[in-house]
Amino acid sequence: MARALLLDEAERAHLYRLSGLNPPQREAAPSVPASPQMQALLDAWAPRPGYIRDRHWNFTAVNDAARRVFGYGDTDHNCLVSYFTNARYRVLHRQWAENAPGVAAGFRADSARYPDDPEFDRIATDLAQVSPEFAELWARHDAAEHSVAVKAVEHPDVGLLIFDATLFPVPDHPGHHLILHNPRPGTDTAERLERLLQPGGLTPRMS
Repeated sequence: MARALLLDEAERAHLYRLSGLNPPQREAAPSVPASPQMQALLDAWAPRPGYIRDRHWNFTAVNDAARRVFGYGDTDHNCLVSYFTNARYRVLHRQWAENAPGVAAGFRADSARYPDDPEFDRIATDLAQVSPEFAELWARHDAAEHSVAVKAVEHPDVGLLIFDATLFPVPDHPGHHLILHNPRPGTDTAERLERLLQPGGLTPRMS
């Protein structure tokens, strides 16, 4: 019926839901670098942090604000792996232990969308060998989806930064997501962020 009516993808999905059915999952695109347009969006988002990750949570683009705020360095290639192995990231995040179960559960939920993709198991297996915390959480088999989160960072140069983080799918690259962070209302995060990232401002500390 969808073909006969010449429906596009969004309209086909709506038709499935009207019929009480789940729409078929769109096949994930292979990991690709961010397009010039998406990179420009990330750059323009500064001084607010932002990045793009693929379906395996590999970073495909990270803006300078995210590097400065979250402590990402040249060795950080995967969002999940960095969460559990980047010592500076762990120190900066005030609620690291509280949020860790949700991070592991989010990765398992994403892996369930692609049951024939062995890369998820490879990443989880390798990470479990170097992170006892992740190994314990992964063994629980919890799965949960999150499109919003609150991140609290105790930055050594400007103090407490609190962000509302929102995850947006990238329509042209199924499985890829854009994660944008906004200073949380009612805090002085915006002012501190400006001070941290102003040209000629604070010198980044080496990890």
